[in-house]
Amino acid sequence: MIGYYVHHQGNGHLHRAMTVAPHLPEPVAGISSLPRPASWTGPWIQLPRDDSAPSYAGADVTAQGHLHWVPLGDAGLSGRMATISSWIEQHAPTAMVVDQSVEVCLLARLHGVPVVAMTAPGRRTDTTHALGFGVASAVVGAWPDGWTHRMLSGTERAVHAIGAVSRFAVSSGRTRPTGRRPHAVLLAGTGGDGFTRASVARAQEQTPGWDWTILSRTLGTWHADPAAVLATADVAVLHPGQNSLAEVAALRVPAVVVPADRPFDEQRVTASVLADGWPAVVVDAVPATGWADLLDQALYLDGEGWADWCDGGAPTRLAGVVRGVVDGDRAA
Repeated sequence: MIGYYVHHQGNGHLHRAMTVAPHLPEPVAGISSLPRPASWTGPWIQLPRDDSAPSYAGADVTAQGHLHWVPLGDAGLSGRMATISSWIEQHAPTAMVVDQSVEVCLLARLHGVPVVAMTAPGRRTDTTHALGFGVASAVVGAWPDGWTHRMLSGTERAVHAIGAVSRFAVSSGRTRPTGRRPHAVLLAGTGGDGFTRASVARAQEQTPGWDWTILSRTLGTWHADPAAVLATADVAVLHPGQNSLAEVAALRVPAVVVPADRPFDEQRVTASVLADGWPAVVVDAVPATGWADLLDQALYLDGEGWADWCDGGAPTRLAGVVRGVVDGDRAA
């Protein structure tokens, strides 16, 4: 059996786990603070949260800078680590895929379990990431081969670049229907980040020739099947998180990309790469003006240029990495 740790921040890690788990070489147990998804077919190890205490002000949550999140005296942290340890002892997994947590990487490796560490883009040169990368048997990045030096700047660890992982099937040969107004789809997630009701209203006012759909639980309407909405888009507008970007790329929709501030400059590093010839118009922040020009620029980009970013083969490539780690551990 393979353990698959899913970080609870947002939904992207979960969507990725659900997409790749069926491709892995052995049955997979999900391990997360997130609720078990209805469509998850294997075991699900429910963990307590480790960030629910009233306040961590003044607490040593990083072990004096050596780790990312290990708050002293936190019952949730103790409970989650004990739960993972107990599961490892009972089931002796052949490998752990960790997406993402340096602390869980260390825990699994201290139990003698080989680790496949998923990493996000960014400037992850801190000592904590170096430690997590160092104990992993393999490090995997969900971006196209040949771009690791830009997507994960500064690290010396070899990274398996598998391409973007999208829960949506790859589309090809998109043609824009004639005789209708162009359609922009804003992917604003749960909170919207830099997008607000006022900024969305300004964008719509400045583009009277466009129809807009706002995919957001707070700023618009969230659809259970966003692929159906994106499939009708002429341009997507988004913050370049790995999940949203993978889905736009899979459906071959040209984009207006607005990086949001994230730890380790994750989205700004991604945006700097996207500006280098991918079918995206990149701006530094949510614009107050100029939306008509931005959408028109993106409209005439060729969405087929996303083919190298997301070709549909990432789950199989990740499975190959995991299989190699398992086989290598057995041969040792």
